[in-house]
Amino acid sequence: MGDNYKMKNHVTGRNVEVTDAIKAYVKEKIGKVASHYDQIQSIETLLSVIKNPSVADSHVAEVNCQIAGDIIRVEEQAESMYASIDLVADKLERQVRKYKEKHQKAGGNASIRTPIEE
Repeated sequence: MGDNYKMKNHVTGRNVEVTDAIKAYVKEKIGKVASHYDQIQSIETLLSVIKNPSVADSHVAEVNCQIAGDIIRVEEQAESMYASIDLVADKLERQVRKYKEKHQKAGGNASIRTPIEE
C-alpha cells in the first residue's frame, strides 16, 4: 500500500449521533483491517441503536467492504457501540483474511480450470 493509496472509509449513524470520537475509533479499528489487504476499495460503516428497551444488545455496527468487485458484509450487536465496533472489526478481519487466502490460492495452481489428477 503506497502513499498514493486512498481508500474510502465512510461512517454513518441511524438513531445515534456519530461523534468525532466514535468516528475516529471506527476508522482506527476498521482501518487496521484495510491495511492488511490493498485490494479493498471502500468501506461503509453504519452504526445504529435499536430503540427497544427489551433488546439488550441494542448497539449495531454493520460494515460493507468492497473488494475488487465483491462485497463483504458483516454485522454485530453488543451492549455498547464500542463493543459492537470491536466485534465487527474482528469479524471483518477474519472475512477479509479468508477472502484474501481464497483469491491468492485461485491465482496460483489451485485454479478451478485445473484438472484433478487421480
